[in-house]
Amino acid sequence: MENQYCKVGAITPVAEDHQGIHMLEYQYNNFVRKAAEAAQSDANLREFFELKAKKIQRMLQSLI
Repeated sequence: MENQYCKVGAITPVAEDHQGIHMLEYQYNNFVRKAAEAAQSDANLREFFELKAKKIQRMLQSLI
């Protein structure tokens, strides 16, 4: 049997074209929505989603 290697946890860079920006905007809106839904049930989960949204927002600002 031959050894096989996979890239577990590997990430691919976000393209700086229109499609990449659209994907980041979608993810940002998704995390903001999830944070709003989790605001009443779990404060830690809300904070996690807000931090993810802020990180994506910084990425978007650097691309635009």
